[in-house]
Amino acid sequence: MNNELILKNKLKEARLAKKLSQEELARLVGTTRQTIISIEKNAFNPSAKLALLLCIALDEKFENLFYF
Repeated sequence: MNNELILKNKLKEARLAKKLSQEELARLVGTTRQTIISIEKNAFNPSAKLALLLCIALDEKFENLFYF
């Protein structure tokens, strides 16, 4: 069975709602703009730590920001 769970997100929508650029959000959570771009495009799944930092920075619950 090859049913792969793909973690999706609403990172871009939440970031824009807070009027943050990708660079600003990256600085807030201690990563690069390229990482934020990759997460927003669903090309990269963040670590648990980074996902939680993103939730804190965007004042969002995990289940509102990330989903399957």
